[in-house]
Amino acid sequence: MNKSLTKVVKFAETNPPKASLICAGLRPARRRRVKKEHQPGMDDKIGMEITREGSFGIVVFRDTCISDVEGIASASRQVKEFIEKNRPRRIIFDFAEVKFFSSQVLGLLLDIRAKLQAYNSEVVISAINPQLHRVFKITNLDKIFRFFPDKESAVKTVNAD
Repeated sequence: MNKSLTKVVKFAETNPPKASLICAGLRPARRRRVKKEHQPGMDDKIGMEITREGSFGIVVFRDTCISDVEGIASASRQVKEFIEKNRPRRIIFDFAEVKFFSSQVLGLLLDIRAKLQAYNSEVVISAINPQLHRVFKITNLDKIFRFFPDKESAVKTVNAD
């Protein structure tokens, strides 16, 4: 393990709430930022899978850290295209594998929520890490999204609604 990764791991282990806030973009990280220039052909995708089940969609994030700006923008476009084509009643965002995300993910969820409201639909969140759930509480976003402990219970409830 390289030195910088070792420092990040140690920091996250000793300061879990602070580490999740920093990754969520709620506090400025005190580190040197290197500006990455986007080049055509680079992979703009984050690990994400979108499926349709009945009258709703399921978005499963496969990455443990979602912080790439271009990847989040690409994910947003993909979800919006899915909404335009399928007009789901609800979309379940499954965060089971996610440990950290940037504040842009909150923006993505709010943007998708606004788009779904045009169709009288909603965003549902499942299997979110307790420390990431804390970010929703701090920002009062826990009041506008429904949360479920796992994807299965979210699917069951959405099907019953």
